[in-house]
Amino acid sequence: MRVVIAIAAKDLRQRLRDRSAWVIVFLAPVLISALMALAFGNSGEFRAEIGVVDLDRGPAATGLIQVLRSPELEGTAQVRSYDTERAARGAVDAGDVHAAIVVPAGFSQSLHGDGAAPVRVLGSVDYGLQAQLARAVTESYVAQVNADRLSVATAVAAGAPEADVPELAARAALLRLPEEVGAQGLSGDPLKVISYFGPSMGMFFVLFCVGFGARGYFVERQQGTLDRIAAAPVGRGALLLGKSLSTFVYSLAGLTTVTLVSWLAFDARWADPVGVAALSVAMAVCVVCLTALVISLVRTEEQAQGFASILVFALVLLGGNFVFAANTTPTIRTLALFTPNGWALRGFTDLGTGVRGWDAVGAPLLGIAVFSLAVAAATTLILWLRRTP
Repeated sequence: MRVVIAIAAKDLRQRLRDRSAWVIVFLAPVLISALMALAFGNSGEFRAEIGVVDLDRGPAATGLIQVLRSPELEGTAQVRSYDTERAARGAVDAGDVHAAIVVPAGFSQSLHGDGAAPVRVLGSVDYGLQAQLARAVTESYVAQVNADRLSVATAVAAGAPEADVPELAARAALLRLPEEVGAQGLSGDPLKVISYFGPSMGMFFVLFCVGFGARGYFVERQQGTLDRIAAAPVGRGALLLGKSLSTFVYSLAGLTTVTLVSWLAFDARWADPVGVAALSVAMAVCVVCLTALVISLVRTEEQAQGFASILVFALVLLGGNFVFAANTTPTIRTLALFTPNGWALRGFTDLGTGVRGWDAVGAPLLGIAVFSLAVAAATTLILWLRRTP
């Protein structure tokens, strides 16, 4: 074991003397994560400025405005009133409000059985989410109005006097749709940008350790270092374990640095520190397996650098290290399940939204383990085939 530790310590000293290694694994991921946090730090704060044009001047239009100003939408929607549709359209185009709702004249009268006039929502391509909010609130309210109209019409058809229609309409307006949609099984904690891109950038740069490790192997072979170690009473197993240990420690140190800085300096949040540690260790083991695979496939330092670069960029592009996985296509989300970093990011995303324990990291750890075992098996097969005459 002392020999293994000595070999690992020798490799770590060599890497730490290289300034580029400090920059790539420790400094670059922290800086890029900080830039992303500064650039997208306010993306979690959603607010909609909604204009309202009340041409109806009746109780139904007043009800819609009260819904927009209800406690449930306080802090999310701010309402401004306009006298004409033209003024509201101009405000939307100028960016003074994100969307506008135009309640036509006669909207309240529709409760008495007359044809319902359409309520229009004016939106802007620059504020699509805010327009969707205005449309959703309006559609929900109009659905309630239509239900009230239907109840009044049913009462009249059943024999209610026409003189009672105003009273029936007033009583129907107090009713609410019996079924509502409620979210269940979803965490209420929003995912902070730094909680995603901190570990994402950490994994991206730590994967470059694959290239460092493979290049270092061939450099040492050219310099004769490996032959001198082999001449000593040191088995090949100890030599392999020592180099794997150095790669593991180097990778784990990089991931730990990024997560600690993201947490302490940028207020990244994960619900379970043990889960964060488990995902970091799993990724460090995977980096060791990938390094061994590259060494087994290539024969020169240049080939190692080229193949490792292709492998790293393929993994980070498929795994979703540069974009939120939820914003990608279903195909990309499926392909991400074939990458260890894609699985790790799923775990960090769950931890960042408040999920704890095995529910957050169980499947990601299993996915990373399967990938690492597959890489290790492929490496063993390649080495065996090369030794077979």
